[in-house]
Amino acid sequence: MFDLPKYGDGVGLARMADLLDAIAVDRTRLRRVSVVVTGSNGKGSTAAFCASIAHAYRLRTGLFTSPHLHRFNERFQVDGVPIGDDTLARLKLRVETAVSELSQRHNEKFGAFEAMFALACLYFQESECDFAVFEAGIGGRYDPARLVGALCTCVTSVDYEHVELLGHSLELIVSDKSDACASGGTIVYGENCRNLRPHILEYNRHREITAVFVRDQIAIDNEAISATGQRFDFQFGDYEFRLLETSLLGVFQINNAAIAVTLFLLWLRRMRPGEAPARIEAAVRSGLRAARWPGRLELIQQQPLTVIDVGHTPDGIRQSLASLKAIHDADGWILVVGISFDKKADEIVALLAPSFDTIICTAAHHKGASAASLAASVQKANPDADVQIAATIEDAIGISQRLATSRKQKIYVAGGLFLAIEYATIARGGRVQDLDFF
Repeated sequence: MFDLPKYGDGVGLARMADLLDAIAVDRTRLRRVSVVVTGSNGKGSTAAFCASIAHAYRLRTGLFTSPHLHRFNERFQVDGVPIGDDTLARLKLRVETAVSELSQRHNEKFGAFEAMFALACLYFQESECDFAVFEAGIGGRYDPARLVGALCTCVTSVDYEHVELLGHSLELIVSDKSDACASGGTIVYGENCRNLRPHILEYNRHREITAVFVRDQIAIDNEAISATGQRFDFQFGDYEFRLLETSLLGVFQINNAAIAVTLFLLWLRRMRPGEAPARIEAAVRSGLRAARWPGRLELIQQQPLTVIDVGHTPDGIRQSLASLKAIHDADGWILVVGISFDKKADEIVALLAPSFDTIICTAAHHKGASAASLAASVQKANPDADVQIAATIEDAIGISQRLATSRKQKIYVAGGLFLAIEYATIARGGRVQDLDFF
């Protein structure tokens, strides 16, 4: 949308602050109404849960996420509705004008994500949002979302991703993501961060940041999952909610939901103390049930049963596969796999391939790695599998649906975001050429 490179010139927090000032964003108010979601996996779902709870609480709620799955407008939502085309065009022009002037003044290039973040801040301000959820792009230390100055943030999970920017250890990665929180604030850490707890506590100590962890200070119990939904008990401080329900599937979604609930409770306690407990509980229950987030273990077709997943880090893929088996049974699946050329194909294939007898290798239109080279990796990871090559997503759909129908099997589409969304788009009658992911 913006005629800008994906990233700007180096670290850009100062120019980002100048941009917010140039478009007259009230950063004091922005800080007061906002929370920030960081992490390696689960950011989108957690942000959607949190925004849905706030909306159920009858707060006018903004939600900024990335990437979009089908339309660019999805990135900017108020009360669950994507920004309209006319408003988007008007705000885009205002941000572009400011970017052009500041670029000339400072002799620095802005990145597209910086411009999108600024547009989100402006849109939520014009919409008079009472609450806003910002999903960080990469990390937290130098991400534009740090400019929010949020006192309530989270780290949903930590995995090896963007290591050239964030660092080659989990300690470095979690430190970077933790820096999205302002001094004196509170960070909610997901379950897989618990092994890093000693490092996290020491890293945050001198900034007077409080850390709370899922399954430590945040108790989860009585989890139950099924193909139609899942439920769990939640307890944090004086709040105790029994049998919370969410329609988003996957064991990992319980972690994300618990983080989102805690994040909202922390913000409410800080910004609106003394609210009625019954009203809070009602909003939590309603918000978790109403939350929607496409792409994660999404059932896109019943005949044959077809599930897509956009996970693209090792931990995300591992968790989704385990949840798929728990929800829909482990047997009778055909795997359609495609991996972006900038991802570690061997590592991803090693997680997926051993669980499937029939595997169709393909290449997404956007950034897809060679299907033939992927098939070689699959054959190495599972020598006994029936491995087939589909040159295009259209071919992969035809082969997988024909086999699944004749064998009465199910289809799992996994390995990357672009593969999953392109498969779903074509299966629903769309064209991948119409998709613009960045």
